[in-house]
Amino acid sequence: MEDQSVVDVGDVRLAYRTWGDSLGSPVVLLHGLGGSSADWEAAGTLLGEEWRVYAVDLRGHGESDWPDEYGFEQMRDDILEFLDACELDRAGVVGHGMGGIVGCLLAEEHPDRVERLVLVETPPPFPPERPAVFTPEGPVDYDENAVPAVLAQINGPDPRQEEDLGQIVAPTMILAGGPESTMPQARLADMASLIPDCQLVTLGDGHRPHLRHPDQVASRITEFFTS
Repeated sequence: MEDQSVVDVGDVRLAYRTWGDSLGSPVVLLHGLGGSSADWEAAGTLLGEEWRVYAVDLRGHGESDWPDEYGFEQMRDDILEFLDACELDRAGVVGHGMGGIVGCLLAEEHPDRVERLVLVETPPPFPPERPAVFTPEGPVDYDENAVPAVLAQINGPDPRQEEDLGQIVAPTMILAGGPESTMPQARLADMASLIPDCQLVTLGDGHRPHLRHPDQVASRITEFFTS
């Protein structure tokens, strides 16, 4: 059964959904640019059979506040405060796209809070050969001001981010979309090679495998978290 709640973190109110037994081991799901916690509904329901699942609307998205300031660092700090507010000492973290970058920063800066990390089609921290663009699909439920701020960081990553991948101590799995994805798959392999304990799994379902085949993604995550 799904529940929806809100929590104040600093000056921002975050909305989130939960599934599973309240006493289960926590797993936090983070959506991509232009998405929301609703993107994880199908996979979150399945994961809730095993875990206590929290799917968060990141700032500027869904039912969370739409403030004036956007960036991966702010989102990372929001999630750190979210963990504190929900009294979660450690959690498995799963992030799609933009949410994966937020998860990486959290694992780098606060390794004691991230049990395991799953990155689903997450932009690697290398300057792209072609600038990333964003085209919304269907009705929008996000602050359009967030889009250029996020794309600027993806297209011009801080050079330190590549080196900082080596600071991730949490066991990590990268789920790649394969040939159907617009994400540079070879660069995902490069990213995986820089994370000390990382495995790369190619699903072949494009950029949003958790929407196209939530059962397969939930199964992969559960297998990884219990290995």
